[in-house]
Amino acid sequence: MKWKTRVTELLGIELPIIQGGLAYLAYADLCAAVSNAGGLGQITAMSLPSTDALRAEIRKVKEMTSKPFGVNFAIGQHGRPFEHMVEVALEEGVPVVSVTGGNPAPFFELMKGSNVKKLVLVAAKKQALKAESLGADAVMVVGQEGGGHLGRDDIGTMVLVPQVVDALRIPVIASGGIGDGRGWMAAHALGAEGIEMGTRFIATKECVHASEAYKEALIRSDETSTVVIKRSLGAPARALSNEWTDKILQMEKNNATYEDLKDFISGEANRRFIYNGDENEGFGWAGQVAAMIKGVPSVNELFAQMVNEAEQIRKRWQSL
Repeated sequence: MKWKTRVTELLGIELPIIQGGLAYLAYADLCAAVSNAGGLGQITAMSLPSTDALRAEIRKVKEMTSKPFGVNFAIGQHGRPFEHMVEVALEEGVPVVSVTGGNPAPFFELMKGSNVKKLVLVAAKKQALKAESLGADAVMVVGQEGGGHLGRDDIGTMVLVPQVVDALRIPVIASGGIGDGRGWMAAHALGAEGIEMGTRFIATKECVHASEAYKEALIRSDETSTVVIKRSLGAPARALSNEWTDKILQMEKNNATYEDLKDFISGEANRRFIYNGDENEGFGWAGQVAAMIKGVPSVNELFAQMVNEAEQIRKRWQSL
């Protein structure tokens, strides 16, 4: 079966499946694997230390795939200037960029005069409308089930996606709680024209930077195994529940300040778990979809399974 939507046509991909930015994890191996499998892989730019590192990662992806890929810019969460990193992506001819975690207006200014396709991750209808008005080519809409940083309104994917679909003219990509062919087809039923997945791609063979302990923790998870931290700071984010997140939540309950919390919620604490597997000294982002992860396939195997599930659903729909 062919999978043709405005998202596949916009991005030049075979399957309307986009890999999320995945801070500290989304590098060339995973990005190229997703693109080669027919989706859109992405590099996480702001987790890299320099423009030279980003340039090298982009060139590595080009050596591994001839298919479209993207570079994700988490502009609001690292406190770093991003302009010089965007310049590298433009110089290297990256076909797609996505922006998360901040106002895309200054980001889009840097894109003027280019043919780069621009995606924006949003967690509210108001944000989606703003992104469209600024010139986004498509929006990725994440519900509260998602992993990492979320919206403040606790709106689930099932409710949020159709609200945004009804409000926008540009394509909508659903995110949050999607990890198999059932979630993929549910997104289409809601009016989305593609999906973004983050957590599910961590537990793949090509996510080589994720520790085995992190992947095993995802496999062990059930639907209650994630918690939302940083809510008291106005930046809610979903992570795997462990002793470290228990400490964070207790501190937030006791009215801890950002200064009190910063070492516990830092990138270093994140990397201690996701790279080194030290569950008692750090944390790992994960969405509620972790409950549906039962193994660590290759990206090709994952996509084959998802396509099979989705095609079976399409056949059932035709028989109704």
